[in-house]
Amino acid sequence: MFRKSPRAKWLIGIAAIVVLIMSVMAATDAHNSMNMDPSSREAMISVLGSPNPNPSLGEEAQTFDRLIGSWDADFGFPQADGTVRHKKGELHFGWVMDGHAVQDLWIGYPTGEQKERTIGTTFRFFDTKLKQWRIVFINPQYNYVVTTQGGREGDRIVLRGTDSDGLPIRWIFREITPESFHWTGEKSHDGGNTWVLEEDHHMKRRAS
Repeated sequence: MFRKSPRAKWLIGIAAIVVLIMSVMAATDAHNSMNMDPSSREAMISVLGSPNPNPSLGEEAQTFDRLIGSWDADFGFPQADGTVRHKKGELHFGWVMDGHAVQDLWIGYPTGEQKERTIGTTFRFFDTKLKQWRIVFINPQYNYVVTTQGGREGDRIVLRGTDSDGLPIRWIFREITPESFHWTGEKSHDGGNTWVLEEDHHMKRRAS
């Protein structure tokens, strides 16, 4: 082994002090970031939200504006044996990005077998070229991303797309009133000839 000269020992000592100082600074920065002013953490959320739809949307804003607010949810999941598995939760809809888009949060409460709540978000905007609403739904807990598009069909909102497994899906908002609505999620295994009901959710507006 090589013996260290006095100068080498001095340099090593200086380096050790520098490393120690940097470690203390990094720990301080991490502590400060964890204890930063709450208003700094909430800045993006407050800027993201908009009180009203953008005037440029015109009448098309009414497609989703009637859903703005908070809803209590009874999520239903039909099973192969004919039974329905139920789960409670809530929904929140709001205008974002200067009223050019609608974002929502779908929250499912924890159950006996699932200790953590589930949460997904949808981003919706009206494509002025396609003349349709384009939708992206994301559930990061399950690495799930899906896109659909559509709009009003009579008194319903119908959205069509392709699931992550490549099969066609159809999402429908129906029976929409100021106080409630019914949402169904369907999938086709034969190219859209027939549809299987996979999700059957009922929402009631939360009292303010």
